[in-house]
Amino acid sequence: MYFPYCPDETTNWSVNWAALESKFDWLRALADCPQDPRYHAEGNVLIHTKLVCEALVALPQWRQLPLHSRSILFAAALLHDVAKPAATQIDEISGAISSKGHVLQGAFRAQQILWDMNVPFKEREAIVALVKYGSLPLWFWDKPNPERSVIKTSQIVRCDMLALLAEADVRGRYCNDQAQLLERIEFFREYAIENKCFDQPRQFANSHSRFVYFQKEQGNPDYEAYDDTRMEVVIMSGLPASGKDTWIQENLPSFPVISLDKLRQTMNIDPDENQGEVANAAKILAKQYLRNGESFVWNATNLSSQLRGILIRQFASYQAKIRIVYLEAPWHTLLERNKKRTAKVPEKVLYKMRNRLEVPNITEAHTVTIS
Repeated sequence: MYFPYCPDETTNWSVNWAALESKFDWLRALADCPQDPRYHAEGNVLIHTKLVCEALVALPQWRQLPLHSRSILFAAALLHDVAKPAATQIDEISGAISSKGHVLQGAFRAQQILWDMNVPFKEREAIVALVKYGSLPLWFWDKPNPERSVIKTSQIVRCDMLALLAEADVRGRYCNDQAQLLERIEFFREYAIENKCFDQPRQFANSHSRFVYFQKEQGNPDYEAYDDTRMEVVIMSGLPASGKDTWIQENLPSFPVISLDKLRQTMNIDPDENQGEVANAAKILAKQYLRNGESFVWNATNLSSQLRGILIRQFASYQAKIRIVYLEAPWHTLLERNKKRTAKVPEKVLYKMRNRLEVPNITEAHTVTIS
């Protein structure tokens, strides 16, 4: 995947801003978004974004990366503040400018933009992860458990790439504490190296040890956990019409399936009605399988990590091995499939669901399958 207009040696590492601004309306919109001059004296968000991208391209470490990695990092730098226009607020009395929540919103927005551009899944999610965790090198030490935060992040995105993005972000701003911020990034690099997760994910003794570590707030990454699992629970995840039913039929034909869609039909409850009764009925069925030590499939959209976490903790308490299967289709394909469904979802609802989608990652389960 080569992100459009990513500079290379043939362009003397020069960014073609005219081409980028003519192509992307979300980039042009950054020019209308002010920033707090105490932290960003350089000016609006577009000015900052340009300075960040140019600082990244100037870094020798970035230029030495393979083209694929350079392209992913450049895209992340271009998108790292994409949600600031939507998140920025100006206090009517003091005039103070804030953009609380723009990082998380930016990850969702970047995912939508890249999905619409048909960027391949693996590259898209690498860029999204960089946007989401790009400020970690600056603030990891303020986390309740810095070690866990860094090790967890290393499972999702490379810490050396995060450090490069954070360095470019700091060098692309005018502020009084730039030197201190760069020192924090160097500390992050040293800390990640010390925890064996700088340029690769932190390794665990096995998948169960990794799962146990991320289920606890105060765990030991070197601890080899005894695997006492008794059955497997497969949690499906994906937007409507992504192919979950077909995948189950083709890959797990012998597994009993708890389908929230089928329960709704049986109970005559519409998707836009209160889902409490459906959820309770599903949980009763799940407990029966769990008590009997019988493997099964939980089939629903399960779009948020919070919802998946609630299910995973419940299933794991019965000594279940957790597998998440995430399915995805090109957006135009998904829309066409949805039109042919008997119980099709309104398109505006599909868009809302996509806007809050959190793709599962390996810190949530024993195994995550992407299909």
